[in-house]
Order: sequence, then structure tokens, then C-alpha cells
Amino acid sequence: MDCPLCSNGTAEAFVRWHDRDYLRCRTCRLIWLTPEQRPDAMAERAYYATHENDECDQGYRRFLGRLTEHLIPQLAAGATGLDYGCGPGPALAGMLREHGFTMQTWDPLFAPDPAPLQQQHDFVTCTETAEHFHHPGAEFERLNSLLRPGGLLGLMTSFPPPAEDFPGWHYVRDPTHVCFYGPETLGWIAERHGWRLEIPVKNVAIFRKGRG
Repeated sequence: MDCPLCSNGTAEAFVRWHDRDYLRCRTCRLIWLTPEQRPDAMAERAYYATHENDECDQGYRRFLGRLTEHLIPQLAAGATGLDYGCGPGPALAGMLREHGFTMQTWDPLFAPDPAPLQQQHDFVTCTETAEHFHHPGAEFERLNSLLRPGGLLGLMTSFPPPAEDFPGWHYVRDPTHVCFYGPETLGWIAERHGWRLEIPVKNVAIFRKGRG
């Protein structure tokens, strides 16, 4: 089976858990759920609707702050951004507006207006979203196209544990989480697109378009 990120046919069995089969790519080290076991769009939407991502929830704001505290110091005053995969409650976009940044939002289910995808942005945020990508190779190509030269992509996703700990990992219990990225995979993505990569804390990555 070809890897959905790098397209190489170097998949190996990784873990079987609750009748769900996860593969790992020997090239880019992506871990993914086999395509026939992914939820469809209707099931995804129903599950997303159970999430409580309230902009006023201080615990959730602290969680998102793990990205913003490292991203904001690297942004120019008045920078324009896109929250990619904002979900039903775009809390991060609201937090960034509070800091004076102009924000747009896009989500295939909850904010599907394509206009923000037809522009380039100074920065893009992608928090708790990449693990939902069914076609991560195409998604990261799109993210690259959305960034101006020198632009920043701020990503949050939980890094996977070793295979022996994978079945007990909380992240895999969400049925809409179908792809998992550790530091090796993020490094492959950076190399593929000519981005610089910084991992300031666990589960947070900041890419800069271009290496200059």
C-alpha cells in the first residue's frame, strides 16, 4: 500500500487495535489507519460536534497557548493568518485576533467557503487537524501553497508513542484520528517542501517556508 504522505510503497504493519489496522511508512515514518477503516464525512461531522472547544474555556486557551506562545513572537505586527481546519468553534482564530492579527478561517465541514484557500497568508495555523487528514500529502501541498515566502505554519498534533504503548494511547481512541506524525515525519515534511522546522515543545511544530 502506498503511503498517503510520501506515496512510497514502503508500508509495514505497525499495530492492530480493536479490529483497526495501523501501518507505518519505512520512508517518512507516518503512521496511518488503513483507508477502508476510516470514518466517512457524516460520521466525522457527528463526532466533531461532540467536541467542546469554547474560546472562553481557560483550559482550552492554555492548551492552544502551547502553540501561540512560540508562534506570536515570530510574527510581524499586523500579520494576516488562516486557521486551517478551524472546526465548529474557531477559538484559536479568536485568540490571535486579540493580539492584533487579521484572521480567516477554513474547515471542510464547518467553514467551507473556499475564498481563504485562494489567497496566500503570512501564517497558517493547523491545530489538532493534521491527524484527521485522509490525504496528508495533498494537504501539506495545499498548506505550502497558502503560505507567502517566509511564512509560518504552526502545527499542533500529538506525537505517537512506541508500538507497545500505542494501544493505550488516548489519541488513538478518537475514531477520526487517522494519521500520526512524530518528529521524524515532520522532518520529512520540512525537507519535502523546503521548510525550516522548529519543535519548541512536544506536540508543537513551527515550519517556515524557505530555508534562507
